[in-house]
Amino acid sequence: MSEHETSATDPELARLASVNLNLLVPLLALLEERSVTRAASRVGLSQPAMSHALRRMRRLLGDELLVRRGNDTTLTPRGAELVVPLRQALHRTAHLVDPPSFDPAVDHRVITVTMTTSKALVLGSTLARLVARRAPNATLRLRTATAVSEDTFTDEGSDVLLLSDTTASPHPREHLYDDRWVVIAGPDAPAEASATDLLTTLPHVVFDAAQRIFPYDVLDEHHLPYTVRDRVSDYLLIPHVVAGSGGVALHRLRAASALRDSLGLRIEEFPFPVRPLGIDMIWNPWLVDESFRSWLRGILVETAGSLGLRSPETA
Repeated sequence: MSEHETSATDPELARLASVNLNLLVPLLALLEERSVTRAASRVGLSQPAMSHALRRMRRLLGDELLVRRGNDTTLTPRGAELVVPLRQALHRTAHLVDPPSFDPAVDHRVITVTMTTSKALVLGSTLARLVARRAPNATLRLRTATAVSEDTFTDEGSDVLLLSDTTASPHPREHLYDDRWVVIAGPDAPAEASATDLLTTLPHVVFDAAQRIFPYDVLDEHHLPYTVRDRVSDYLLIPHVVAGSGGVALHRLRAASALRDSLGLRIEEFPFPVRPLGIDMIWNPWLVDESFRSWLRGILVETAGSLGLRSPETA
């Protein structure tokens, strides 16, 4: 059987031949914007034309797709499950028809990088400076997040997520830079006290999360006594609390070093062997512009390298 005959007898392709594919771009705009007015403006249609397109897609798919709930418009379960595969299919189709050629000198896109506040403190200003220099017409959007979910890519539109290597993700990851756990104390901590003394005599300021950081398991294994006084929901606030309250904390070296001078922090090595921390790049799995991905990867690697964060073997 010839390729033409195979395609002609494929029931999925036969059904697709009866569908007006011009409706798919407005449909994606509707699902992402959740507003007929905003979707119409986004794709250059009138509001009546967009409403007509929505009615046709509802009939075709046998689902309301968008529904009003009070003052809000929400997606039906069917509408929500369409967003990612539809976006992926349209981007791949666009790539086939007109392969993108990313030119940082003229591109006006919004570049979205998601990370925790601690990582943003370490990388943010240098990353912003490099992007402004290399892509002067682009907008850098730095998003901070403590929880990891698929929404980071699907709803928030992140191009890349910077994630600690201890945090699970279903997507492929690539190492960016190294970090490690240290002991931090304020300027009033006893000068003669060792790291172990600080950990056993000063009250601890800890990250308030369901799962504690693993260096505390090491302290327990060595039967080191300690007292938790404060719980803080943002890692970046912990050094500030420590500096002002006379406590002690376990923190990441890179962020603590960035705040050492301004807060008068004392930084000591963790007193027991503990595995290092790695920071990885997790790319949006639906990002199809490989030239842009390669460029942004280079910018992130250069950012980490210029700050002395990458070891020689990863440089």
